Amino acid sequence: MTELSRLYGRSLYELARDEGIAETLLSQLDSCVELFGQNPDYTRLLSTPSITKEERREAVGQAFDGHVHVYITSFLKILVDREAVAELPSCVEAFRQRYYEDNGIMEVAVTTAVELDNRMREKLLTRLDAVFGKKIILKEVVDRSVLGGMRLECAGKRYDGTVKDRLDRIEKGLRDTVL
Repeated sequence: MTELSRLYGRSLYELARDEGIAETLLSQLDSCVELFGQNPDYTRLLSTPSITKEERREAVGQAFDGHVHVYITSFLKILVDREAVAELPSCVEAFRQRYYEDNGIMEVAVTTAVELDNRMREKLLTRLDAVFGKKIILKEVVDRSVLGGMRLECAGKRYDGTVKDRLDRIEKGLRDTVL
């Protein structure tokens, strides 16, 4: 994440928080990132120097006015002015980090070999809530190569309790053993 995206994302968050619309803006920003991801030509258009900034700002207005909060349309126009449209996903991530901090939310990625059933998901959420004391948002990933167990990634740390990790450690131990 660049310093620019951190500054812009956090500034937009502070404005949204003060106005009491942070959750709404986060949802709309996520939709914008998804839309831009699905339409890379539009992102390139908004970054094309041969098109004047005013024309690019007008394109943003035509596309977003009335569909998202006015703050988001203005924010996108600022990114156009600063030649930083490509920074939108990072800006949204900075916004999300501040929102999660202020609202006691933690995102946890869980990787398993098979999809979690509801009972297992609830048990995991209860345990994580007890350990971290925060509302947990699970990002579930199914990766058959882990064979069994689960890997958790949260707060910049990785907790690996997968069968694959255990087998890899055994293999490394055997390779490092001098006979």
